[in-house]
Amino acid sequence: MVTPKVRRAHRPSQLFSTGQAVFTDDVPVPADTLYIALGLSDIARGRIVSMNLDAVRSGEGVVDVLTAAQIPGINRSSLLGSDPVFVATEVEYSGQCLFAVVAHSEAAAHAAARQAQVHYEEFTAIVTIDQARAAGEVLCAPLLVTRGDPTESLAGSPHQLHGVLSIGGQEHFYMETQVTVAFPEDDGQVRLVVSTQHPSDVQILVANTLGVTANDITVQCPRLGGGFGGKETQAALFACIAAIACVRTRRAVKLRMHRREDMRNTGKRHDMVASYSVGFTAAGLLQALSVRLDMRCGFSNDLSIAVATRALLHVDNAYFITHVRLQANLFRTNTASNTAFRGFGAPQAMLLIEHILDDIATVLDLDPVTVRQSNYYGIESRNQTPYGMTVRDNILARLTGEILESSRYAIRRQEIQTWNDTHSVLKRGIAFTPVKFGIAFSQTFLNQGAALLHVYTDGSILVSHGGTEMGQGLSDKISHVVERSFGVDPVRIRVATTDTTRVPNASPTAASASSDLNGHAAVDAVNQVKKRLLLFAAHHYSCALSECSIHNDLLHLGERTVSFDELIDHAHKARISLSATGFYATPDIHFDPKHMVGQPFFYFVYGVAVSEVVVDVLTGEHRLLQVDILQDAGQSLDPVVDLGQIEGGFMQGVGWLTMEELVWSESGTLLTDSPATYKIPTSHDIPPIFNVRLTDCTENRVESLFRSKGIGEPPLPLAISTFLAVKRAITGNQRSLPVLLNAPATPANVIDALTSRHADDSCIRSTSTLL
Repeated sequence: MVTPKVRRAHRPSQLFSTGQAVFTDDVPVPADTLYIALGLSDIARGRIVSMNLDAVRSGEGVVDVLTAAQIPGINRSSLLGSDPVFVATEVEYSGQCLFAVVAHSEAAAHAAARQAQVHYEEFTAIVTIDQARAAGEVLCAPLLVTRGDPTESLAGSPHQLHGVLSIGGQEHFYMETQVTVAFPEDDGQVRLVVSTQHPSDVQILVANTLGVTANDITVQCPRLGGGFGGKETQAALFACIAAIACVRTRRAVKLRMHRREDMRNTGKRHDMVASYSVGFTAAGLLQALSVRLDMRCGFSNDLSIAVATRALLHVDNAYFITHVRLQANLFRTNTASNTAFRGFGAPQAMLLIEHILDDIATVLDLDPVTVRQSNYYGIESRNQTPYGMTVRDNILARLTGEILESSRYAIRRQEIQTWNDTHSVLKRGIAFTPVKFGIAFSQTFLNQGAALLHVYTDGSILVSHGGTEMGQGLSDKISHVVERSFGVDPVRIRVATTDTTRVPNASPTAASASSDLNGHAAVDAVNQVKKRLLLFAAHHYSCALSECSIHNDLLHLGERTVSFDELIDHAHKARISLSATGFYATPDIHFDPKHMVGQPFFYFVYGVAVSEVVVDVLTGEHRLLQVDILQDAGQSLDPVVDLGQIEGGFMQGVGWLTMEELVWSESGTLLTDSPATYKIPTSHDIPPIFNVRLTDCTENRVESLFRSKGIGEPPLPLAISTFLAVKRAITGNQRSLPVLLNAPATPANVIDALTSRHADDSCIRSTSTLL
């Protein structure tokens, strides 16, 4: 008796929701596995005078101790920066890795690490942007985007505003901390299971550290318990250390960071100080804008130049500005290297322009929505960005009309004004903000994807791709794409875990481009195999090729049908290849980073949001009451996944702009290094009314994957509406002086804004009577 085959759906989302998903920390390890703890620096800037590790080496259960001297290859954990694996002499930030302890247990490793005796010659740390500016500590020459003559236009503008906005950083706070497991393989090779968004980057860096070639290193990633950019480059350090220990001991080794160590050691979202001058008409029409973004980058480049580039490419957000000068200054500080974070610099830039437009509406006594609508990019004219890209698919005017109607914006705005006129302590505010977010890596070469597809003789399908699954639903979407392209039942399909031996040289899972890159590559692989099968079927079944097709899990031959299983069996016996490698390179993009011009994005994603808050003006506390979001996802590959991304991304943005505050001591120690001192949103912070909809975008003509659009990052900056709603609650809706509310809008910053509300009107310059 033959046991029938049992096919089951392999949806990653099902594994997540049922708790069956295996993360790096869950990977089974041998009984003799060793564990690593890191020795981190206690100072932010100085020179190691002596480092006595004798007590560490003699600690109970200790097998090995690693320092810079034990690195067989290159002491570097970043391809773009000068980040060392271990400090050799110069300490550049508090929490930097000095040494590693390898022991029989994690507890023994940590206990031994605490016995180190390190003596420093400590120097004055450069911690803040102001200190770095004063010391001339820069990473590179300023980046600059210009168009027209902003100086002359500003001078001739009837109204001007000048100001400085402080924009805070953000801790990634992924649920799964940085973790790596290394396994020894034959002939000195190493297999690593890593929680990373960029396995290929880890592979090269580990090979460089060990002094071997990339084909000696295998990197696998089952899935991540969150990344948000924090595991794009910075996972490599921990993989390099685990690999060194693995090679030296010839045993499996595991390195898992504790939360406090993780927060001290890794970089954050870039905080910025934005200085600006803007010229505008009495109707609120932007005429000229001059911006200087001063960025705290940390001790090395990491991805700071790329982040600064994307920030400058998003200062315009949704608005046409004739004359612009946009400059980014990258300052080096004695803090961990700031790195990628969801939005990659764009949210900070968008916050600035939305802050500016809100102030313009305030001083002109206009509805902020009206001011924004009058400055939108057009369709036929006023549609070219400062960096020279034409905005061809703008749907913001339609989205704005829809969200204003569905959220009852005008009615609620009047109700809120009435409320504020009759309440002295609890003030309410409502704000609308749009988003225009470019999709693609600004580094053009990264816009490529690959996939490997196998059809087995029983008709089951395995697809591998270069992206990593981190809860964003990428593998679900790839499965949908293969199902749709092949025309087979979804239960046939399984998406494999990411592995550098299957798909090499992959780009990072980032920039909201992973569905496009890896999905298109998977389609290419499907089409290759499908073409072979249809050519074979036409010959084998004596049918015209034009009458052959595969859909609904059947081979259709005109009026006849054949099961997919039968087709695969016959094709295999006829020696037809049932495997293919697919590849995709994003078309029609180019960018000159030297002159900051080109067409860096494949398309734009649009979204609009309305937020309402209530603020206690005595304490500065506030609550989010209602949010309405209308988001463009093109023709969504998976609406359920996309809605989840929108809700999560928006709330992560709310955390960044209203409660998540990073604080360092004067000497450079991170003080907000645990859940006890760093506040992230919880279920209590989700608004009781949270309306999220995907817009009908059947008119999307972009040659994206099945006309879909990337949705990972664009929803986060919609949370700017929440920040501005807090600001509106402080200013009211009447004509008044602008309020300087720095981000995040913590109770302390709200009180500061309330206190200084009427303190200074020097930011306003007008050639006509305005106030």
